[in-house]
Amino acid sequence: MAFAAVASITPGPNNIMLLASGVNFGFWRTVPHMLGIGIGFTVMVLLVGLGLGPVFAAAPVLHQALRVLSVLYMLWLAWHLARAAPPVDRAGAQGRPMRFLGAAAFQWVNPKAWFMALTATAAYAQAGDFGAVLPVALVFGAVNLPCVSAWAGFGAAMQRFLADPARLRLFNVSMALLLIASLWPVMAEILGQRL
Repeated sequence: MAFAAVASITPGPNNIMLLASGVNFGFWRTVPHMLGIGIGFTVMVLLVGLGLGPVFAAAPVLHQALRVLSVLYMLWLAWHLARAAPPVDRAGAQGRPMRFLGAAAFQWVNPKAWFMALTATAAYAQAGDFGAVLPVALVFGAVNLPCVSAWAGFGAAMQRFLADPARLRLFNVSMALLLIASLWPVMAEILGQRL
């Protein structure tokens, strides 16, 4: 549980995006995003523990392709986060937070989620043993949701301070830069392999 808590509460792409969503949309509109992360990651841990890890070990080109796609997708997300308008613009168009399925699917391109899932299943479960992997996945599911909810709650608490469009713009750009910074270890490794 301690490993799950530390892994879930520390900054990473999910938490940065939840903080930004809490600021831009409030806590309650961010709930589907939080649930998507919690349930999506739980399913990911289960599937990785049941055999997806060895597939990547056997076919490293698949793992490398997923990493490159992950980085590209997260750079795209950072670009959109940096350019995000206030939740309701002058024309009355309503912005929307990430939805449940998008947040669940995002786990599969999130480098930190991969690291957490692979580490947890390697350290705490016998690969391929459903009876050993299921408790690890369920512990992550139970611990992850309160941890990520704290980030969305903190963002929602900052809404009043960031009601000024200039401050909100600076915040969104800062969150986009933090999201890119969280990719640095993966990008450095990808670039190092290509050189």
